[in-house]
Amino acid sequence: MARAPSPAAVLLSVHAVVFDTDGVITDSAPAHAAAWKEAFDACLALHEGQRPFDEGDDYRRHVDGKSRKDGAAAFLASRGLRIPEGRPDDPPGTATVWAVAARKDEVFTRGLRTHPIAVWPGTVRLLRVLHDARVPFAAASASRHATELLAGAGLLDLFTAVVDGNEARRLELPGKPDPALFTEAARRLGVPAGETAVVEDALAGVEAGRRGGFGLVVGVDRTDSTEGAAALRRHGADLVVADPGDLLINGED
Repeated sequence: MARAPSPAAVLLSVHAVVFDTDGVITDSAPAHAAAWKEAFDACLALHEGQRPFDEGDDYRRHVDGKSRKDGAAAFLASRGLRIPEGRPDDPPGTATVWAVAARKDEVFTRGLRTHPIAVWPGTVRLLRVLHDARVPFAAASASRHATELLAGAGLLDLFTAVVDGNEARRLELPGKPDPALFTEAARRLGVPAGETAVVEDALAGVEAGRRGGFGLVVGVDRTDSTEGAAALRRHGADLVVADPGDLLINGED
């Protein structure tokens, strides 16, 4: 008779887990990438010779896992575009880095009203098994929408702590690849970073986990490609899985 799923041995080597949200728990990365494309392409169109934003490569290299402002600045710099930084309260537009970031958030927020974000079933299974096993875990995300999306998916009550983009801004935490977001989540779990795992799909995120001295850094490669897995390992992943549900084992009596 099959036994209930349990965490793989590699997860049992730590005492807590910090999960990124976008791309790990929620299938929101495509929606974020599409919103960035609309915001960036409006800006790129004003500069001669600029090719459109690529929702695959550009998103993964320059934006994924970072705060809105840091992502906007990184991508624009990659194209050699130097526009004023502006202020956090700049309205959506193209004149400043903050305005481009605000436009992205406007587009993403509008999309949530008509296209609800799904969750990854394998990750949800892992969350429920960890919860039943009384392993504390937190969600940490640069996105201001992370708590909202977890609540909408009916998962928020499973988490011991959540550190989202709103909290990061309130606490003035630097964005990934700085480990501050993950370190704050581990602090709220009451477990040292060296005894905590980070589960992350973004290159900046796995780098943050490595810089923060976390005991285990798990990279999630949704592309299931050799190139994607290799990039995650180069940035600090101890192991790479196609889905966090792969960190479960199913025993048999």
